[in-house]
Amino acid sequence: MQATDLRVALFSGNYNYTRDGANQALNLLVGHLLDRGAAVRVYSPTIDPPAFPPTGDLVSVPAIPMPAGRAEYRLARGLPAAIRADLSAFAPNVVHVSAPEILGHRAVTWGRRHGIATVASLHTRFETYPRYYHIGFVEPLLVRLLTRFYNRVDQVFTPGQSMAELIRGWGVTSPIGIWSRGVDHDRFTPARRSLEWRRGLGIADDEVAVGFLGRLVLEKGLDIFADVLRELKARGVRHRVLVIGDGPAREWFAERVPDAAFAGFQRGDDLGRAVASMDVFFNPSVTETFGNVTLEAMAAAVPVVAARATGAIDLIDDGVTGRLVPARDVSAYADAIAHYAQEDSARHAAGAAGHAKAAGYVWERINQVVLDSYLELLTRRGGGV
Repeated sequence: MQATDLRVALFSGNYNYTRDGANQALNLLVGHLLDRGAAVRVYSPTIDPPAFPPTGDLVSVPAIPMPAGRAEYRLARGLPAAIRADLSAFAPNVVHVSAPEILGHRAVTWGRRHGIATVASLHTRFETYPRYYHIGFVEPLLVRLLTRFYNRVDQVFTPGQSMAELIRGWGVTSPIGIWSRGVDHDRFTPARRSLEWRRGLGIADDEVAVGFLGRLVLEKGLDIFADVLRELKARGVRHRVLVIGDGPAREWFAERVPDAAFAGFQRGDDLGRAVASMDVFFNPSVTETFGNVTLEAMAAAVPVVAARATGAIDLIDDGVTGRLVPARDVSAYADAIAHYAQEDSARHAAGAAGHAKAAGYVWERINQVVLDSYLELLTRRGGGV
């Protein structure tokens, strides 16, 4: 078999209507598959206008706004007849689902019913979300549901070894492969650092900019972030907070970090400039399966202080490229950030080490692993063409 034999139906809960690391990874994968001659058809809820143009053919799946105050996302309620007819006409030999929601479940069921190879990739630790919305008691139930979901597919892709070990511990027995992530090294580079841009946000040249990068949502650890900043201020550590991104928790966060410089959403090379203009990247989130933003900061030679959690532990060499800290240890986070804020040589050394490590993460090679895995799966199943 070869790439031109592949016909991949990719299901996403959010392929391009908001911008995040997960859907950007999926779009890059689709681009790689198409470049190698595979046929790909994407099924996802959509909005008009989307955050960015989709890569490949995108079929809009009917959906409703997500409940529980997260209306920026869409929830598909299944596979209606028109979508099933489109799927049958496309005749995929691989069904790839990227989220364990209703659409993903229905797609897996459709694939199994028709004898088609099914693949699932992990992008977010959904089971951790309830703890940020005061319903943590449902987390064990979510773990059981997720375990069942991933045990229904022929192949699971995690972005790193830490996630593979985590779901193995849940009881997932399906074969697990690693689909890592890459970085745009032309965009995320220390050469894009701009003191002039920082000055435009009111950040002095001698202030250490402690950066946040991502959507402003509670599950990114915004509460811990704010608590650590208060601790740094109480200790008299000279710094300035640089927030890159936006989201539904912006006002909540701004009230707790009133001295922060909010740069809003940044895109393209502007995003590369913003990341390179940080001095320390602080990522207390425990919901990451990989942490694209962590890798982007490393590529830009910015040392990282992060939660000792999935994703970060695959990327950060503790004490070399950054610091790994127990997930909710405010004092330990403050110690790590203060170290980099007050020791220029340590900060620069960690940034240089991170930049060197990030050089090994290249999208073309990483996405080829997925393509090869599709072909291996079909061969194991007896062709599938």
